[in-house]
Amino acid sequence: MRVVLRLLAVLVLLGVAGLAGSWWWADQRIRQAGPLPEERLVLIPRGTGGEEIGRRLTAAGVVEHPLLFHFAVFRAGVEGRLRAGEYAFAAGVSTLDAARLVASGKVHQRRLTVAEGLSAREVTQLIADAPGLDGELERPLAEGEAFPETYFYVWGDRREEVAERMRRAMRQEIARAWAERDSSIPLETSAELLVLASIVEKETARADERARVAAVFVNRLRRGMRLQSDPTVIHGLTGGGPLDRSLTRRDLEHASPYNTYAVAGLPPGPIATPGRASLMAVARPASTDDLYFVADGTGGHAFATNLQDHNRNVARWRRLQREQATE
Repeated sequence: MRVVLRLLAVLVLLGVAGLAGSWWWADQRIRQAGPLPEERLVLIPRGTGGEEIGRRLTAAGVVEHPLLFHFAVFRAGVEGRLRAGEYAFAAGVSTLDAARLVASGKVHQRRLTVAEGLSAREVTQLIADAPGLDGELERPLAEGEAFPETYFYVWGDRREEVAERMRRAMRQEIARAWAERDSSIPLETSAELLVLASIVEKETARADERARVAAVFVNRLRRGMRLQSDPTVIHGLTGGGPLDRSLTRRDLEHASPYNTYAVAGLPPGPIATPGRASLMAVARPASTDDLYFVADGTGGHAFATNLQDHNRNVARWRRLQREQATE
C-alpha cells in the first residue's frame, strides 16, 4: 500500500487532479495495452523483491513504470504472491495482466527436441547447449539410452533431470516394443531389439521402409548371414560421430566389434538413438523373404531376395551415381 500511495502522490504532483482523479487515471492506465512491441521473455531470479521485479519489467519494456506495476499488483490482489521464473509477456500486454502473470507462476516452457538417429554424443551436446538448464550431467548418456522426442523444461531445471527423463522414456518404449513383439523374431532380449532398431534407424528415414529393412536384418540373423550394415562400420570408425567421406573397401575390413561385414550377429551395442517407429519395425518386421537392399536414388531402397537381383540393383545404383557425378 505504501508504494501505491507513492504513485498517487507522484500523480498529484504531476497535475492529475486530486487523489480520486489520480486513482482513476492509474486504474485506467494499467488496463490499457502496454508498450511491448513483440513477445519477450523476462527472467525473474529467485529472491527478487517486488520493487526489483517492477524495475526489471520496466527495463525490459513490458510496463511503463515500476510504480504503475506495483499499483497493478495491488489492484490484482496479488501482493506477496509474485513468483520467480522465466515469463513470456505477449506484445502489448497490459500492466495489470503482467502482474497477474508473474503471480500465476505460469512460467515459460522451453523445448528441447532430440531427433531420431542422433548419437549419444550429439544428444549430450544438445543438453549441454540448452539455454536455461542448470548443472552438469552426473553420468554421460550411453548410446541409445535417450528416447528421441520433444522435452519441455523451465529455466533452472537440472540437466541431469532432463537426461533422466530421456532415459526413462526410452526404457518405457523398449519395454512396450518388446511386449508387443512377434515372438518368432530371433532376438533374445529387449537390449538386442534396441541394437537392431538403432541400425534400422540409421539405414532409412523412410517410414514406409522401416519394417522391410528390419525384415532384411531379421532374415539374415535367421540364416546366420552377416548383417553387412554400413552404419555399423561407420560407428566403429568414428565412435558415434559422422564420417565426412564415403566408406572404402579398406573400411569394410576395419577391425571392430561393430563391423558387421567382418563380425557375425549383432554389434555389442546400439549405434544411435532409435525412435518409436524403428523399435516397432524390429518388434514386428514385414513379412518378406528379402535379404538385400541398396539405395535406389530416390531416397529409398531397392530390395532383393537373392544375390543376383541385388547385384543388378547395385549396378543400377552405381550407374546413377556416375551419371549424377557428370551432371
